[in-house]
Parts: sequence; structure tokens; C-alpha cells
Amino acid sequence: MSTRDWQRIFLGNAMDVDLDGSGRALIAPELRNAAHLSRDVMLLGMGSHFEIWDADTLAEKEARVVQAGIPDVVSNYSF
Repeated sequence: MSTRDWQRIFLGNAMDVDLDGSGRALIAPELRNAAHLSRDVMLLGMGSHFEIWDADTLAEKEARVVQAGIPDVVSNYSF
């Protein structure tokens, strides 16, 4: 697929969200289903953008990453 095709897939499904009375972002059911989000989610600040993860899925992914060990390239990271 071309870059334009992927851009269409990612951005074509974007939609505006509203905040409720408590300041929470309301994510449409279609997007929650597509991202496999359950009741508990995590909002991660990733430098220039945010990521929204299902809490259980993120915990499983992080456990696999930690179990695999820290790659050498991480020793050169500057946060």
C-alpha cells in the first residue's frame, strides 16, 4: 500500500470527540471497538503525541518487553 493509502486509513477514521461534564474525552464506540478498548484504558504521553491503550493489553505488552530484556541501544537514550 502507498503512504496515501495508509494516511487515508488512519486519518479517514478520525473523528472529533467531546468532553463530558467531568472533562473526560468520549471515544465513539466504533473507535473503541477498532482499538479493542475495554473499560479501563491508559493515556500515555509519548513526546509529540499521546497513545490510548487498553489497560490489560498494555500490561501484557510491557511484561513481554521487560521479559525480553533491555536492548543495548536503550543505553544511549536521553530522556
